[in-house]
Amino acid sequence: MQLKPLAHKPMAPNTMKITCFIEYKIDPFKLEQFAQYAENWGDIIPVYGGELLGYFLPHEGTNDTAFGLISFDSLAHYERYRYKLKTEAAGKANFQLAKQGEFILSEKRSFLKPIAKTYQRAAETKL
Repeated sequence: MQLKPLAHKPMAPNTMKITCFIEYKIDPFKLEQFAQYAENWGDIIPVYGGELLGYFLPHEGTNDTAFGLISFDSLAHYERYRYKLKTEAAGKANFQLAKQGEFILSEKRSFLKPIAKTYQRAAETKL
């Protein structure tokens, strides 16, 4: 079976999509707890307006760093999303899970914008 790469869909020129890149320092002995926390966000984030690109656990190398990537149409959309996370039951419960489990030691957020020509490019060659 030969796989064909997905066609590159260029972003519209006036689209200002941003991605929130979250870097977590986590307790490496509590990876399963962090994974549950991330899976919970997998159900919550899309409902509250975020485009979830994914959460990532350490696999090789550093064992105490995890990442989450979530895209939004604008910073204003992000602010509305954050408000919902902090005020609605499912979001509050997941924040409480992290607080009680003490598996997140720190987190940093950066906001990035994609370079349109490079965004979501599929492999063209099978290695």
